[in-house]
Amino acid sequence: MFPNLGGQELFIILFLALLIFGAKRLPEVGAGLGKGIRSFKEAIKGADVKEDLEKLENKKEELTMSSQTTEKSSTKEA
Repeated sequence: MFPNLGGQELFIILFLALLIFGAKRLPEVGAGLGKGIRSFKEAIKGADVKEDLEKLENKKEELTMSSQTTEKSSTKEA
């Protein structure tokens, strides 16, 4: 994801974050980022689950409709 990002570069980025946000605020920023990433992952998984449930419900409706039509046609023949 981050090609050629070595120890010095990481140290500089962390040092700049410390200067910008301060020592007291840095843990809050990290916690906020963690919560945001977690909720994003849950939202993505939830969307997949919702799509799967909708597909299953559609298949179930199709099966019930097709079984009802076959029952109607068989009762008409009798």
